[in-house]
Amino acid sequence: MAAEERRGAPRPETIAVIDIGSNSIRLVVYDGLKRSPMPIFNEKVLCGLGRGVEKSRKLNPEGVRAALAHLPRFRQIAEGMRVPRVDVLATAAVRDAKDGPAFVKAVEQATGLSVRVVSGEEEAQLAANGVLSGTPEADGLVGDLGGGSLELVTVSGHALGRQVTLPLGPLRLMEAGESRGALVKAIDQHLDTLPWLGEAKGRTFYPVGGSWRALAKLHMEQTRHPLHIIHHYTVPAGEIRQFADLIARQSTSTLAKLAGSRRRGDTLPYAALVLERLIKAAGPRDVVFSAYGLREGHLFSLLPPDVRQEDPLLAACVDWGQRFCRFGDPSLLVPWTAGLFAGEDALGQRLRHAACLLSDVGWAEHPDYRAEHAFLRVLRYPFPGCDHAERVFLALACYARYAGTIDAPVTAGVRGLLSDAQQKRALVLGLGLRLALNLTGGASAFLQRTALKLGGEALVLTLPDDTEALDGETVRRRLDALAKALNRRAEVVTTPLRPLAAE
Repeated sequence: MAAEERRGAPRPETIAVIDIGSNSIRLVVYDGLKRSPMPIFNEKVLCGLGRGVEKSRKLNPEGVRAALAHLPRFRQIAEGMRVPRVDVLATAAVRDAKDGPAFVKAVEQATGLSVRVVSGEEEAQLAANGVLSGTPEADGLVGDLGGGSLELVTVSGHALGRQVTLPLGPLRLMEAGESRGALVKAIDQHLDTLPWLGEAKGRTFYPVGGSWRALAKLHMEQTRHPLHIIHHYTVPAGEIRQFADLIARQSTSTLAKLAGSRRRGDTLPYAALVLERLIKAAGPRDVVFSAYGLREGHLFSLLPPDVRQEDPLLAACVDWGQRFCRFGDPSLLVPWTAGLFAGEDALGQRLRHAACLLSDVGWAEHPDYRAEHAFLRVLRYPFPGCDHAERVFLALACYARYAGTIDAPVTAGVRGLLSDAQQKRALVLGLGLRLALNLTGGASAFLQRTALKLGGEALVLTLPDDTEALDGETVRRRLDALAKALNRRAEVVTTPLRPLAAE
C-alpha cells in the first residue's frame, strides 16, 4: 500500500523499545509501528553493565544497580504515556555474562516486562535492518559497535548478506589494558578471520552505535560541517580513517575538553581504533554514518513486507502533512509541477514529490517568519532516506515557496552543499509551489483543472475561462517570478470552464 493511500487512516498506536546495552540503557517511545516512526520520548542512562565482563564474566555490580534503579522509571514513563507495547532487548553484556539470566529475572520482577536476550546473529541482523530502514539503498558493510561487541553485516539490494559478531566493543578493549600495539594486533587478528570483508572494497561502510556517532559529531566540529545531523553524514574513508587514528592516540583528559566527546571520552579512543583498523581491512570508498540501528531495525522487522517497501522519506513527509498541512492532498502538486522539469530522473522526481508534501509546513507561522521557520524545520527534521544535500534541497525549496528566493543569511551556511544547478532547481520548485498554492488555495479541484507548461520561449499557465475566480495580481506576480527564474516570458491562456467536481 502506498504511503498516500494510508492518508486519513487511524494513527497507529505508540510503541516503545528499551535497549539494554553493554554501556547504556535507553527508552525510546515511537509514535507508531509504521515505515517512518518518529521518536516522541528518548532517554538514555550510561550504566556500564559490560565493564569487567571480559575478565570476571559477570555484569558490573554498579551497572546492575544503576540499571535496576532506572528501568522501573522507564516502565512508569511508558505507562504514563499509555504505551500499549514495550519491547525490551538485551545485547552483548547480558548475553555473555554468567549472571545474565539472574539479571534478566531481576529486571522482569522489577518492571513486569519480558526481556528478550538477543543473540549475536540477531543483533547483527537488527542493526543492519535499522540501516536499511533509514537508508534503503545501502550497499556495502554495516558495522554496529556496542560497548561489548562489534557486529558486521554486508548489505546489498535491500537484503542482508554475511554477518558476524566480534568481541571488540570498547569496554572489552579497555579491560584488556594493553598497549596500542597489542590492541591493534588483537583487533586485526579478529578481522583477518573474515575474508569476505574484501567485499566492501570500493563500496560504503555504515557505522552504527553511540561511540561512533560521538566520533562523527567530533569530526563535524573539527571540520566545521554546516549541518550537525548524524544521519547520512558522509566522509571519504581515507579522511575519517586518518581522523580516527588521531582520536585513538588522544588521552581521556584531552578528549574531555573537545565538544561532542565528553560523555564518551573514556571509550572514544577504543572506538576510534576499531574504526581505523576496520577501514584499513575492508577498504570502503566512503563512510556514511547512520542514526538508525538496532531499535529501528527491531521495529522494521515487525512491519508487513509491503510497508517495508515504502519509501521512508515520502512516508515521513505524508505523516508530516497529516500533522501540519491545511490542504487535503498535497500530492496533487506533484503532477502540477512536473511540467517545469523536462527530462527529470527518478531521484529528482522523488525529491520534488517530497517537497510538494512539505509545501505547507509554515502556514501557521507569523508571515514575517514563515520562510525562515519552514527552512529550519525541514533542514533539521529527522527525515530518513535522504542525505545532507537532499535535505538542504528540500529546505531551500520550502524557503523559496514562502520567500520567493533562496538568497538569505539563514540559508547561506548550507547552500554550499548543493551545486549551482541544484540550487536553481530548488528555487524553481519553490516558486512553482508558491504559484500553485496562491493560485488555487490548495483546492484539489482547481489543481486538477489548471496546468503549467514550460515551452521554448514561454512559461504557460492554463486556466479555466472563469478567470475572475482564479486570475489576479498576486498570481501574475508569482508567475512572472517563476518565468524569470526559467529565463522565459510568462503567458496565461484560458480554456472552457468545466463543472467543479465535489471536493
